[in-house]
Amino acid sequence: MTQHERPRQIIEYCLKPLDLNENSPAAQETVRRLLHVIKTLQLAIGPTGPRAVDFSKMPSMVINETAHGDDAG
Repeated sequence: MTQHERPRQIIEYCLKPLDLNENSPAAQETVRRLLHVIKTLQLAIGPTGPRAVDFSKMPSMVINETAHGDDAG
């Protein structure tokens, strides 16, 4: 597994399994929001914080979408 240092690389890695149409307004808005979140977190961490993410060392997580306000319902 490679390390991803740039926000767009992180987002592309996470969204790849969804096989989204990159030109759709929904996909573009999703990327825009995720870029904002990642850049905000990077600024909050500061220059001494971790600058790369190694996804192979992250535990799996299951999200209960209903409990967290799934908009599809």
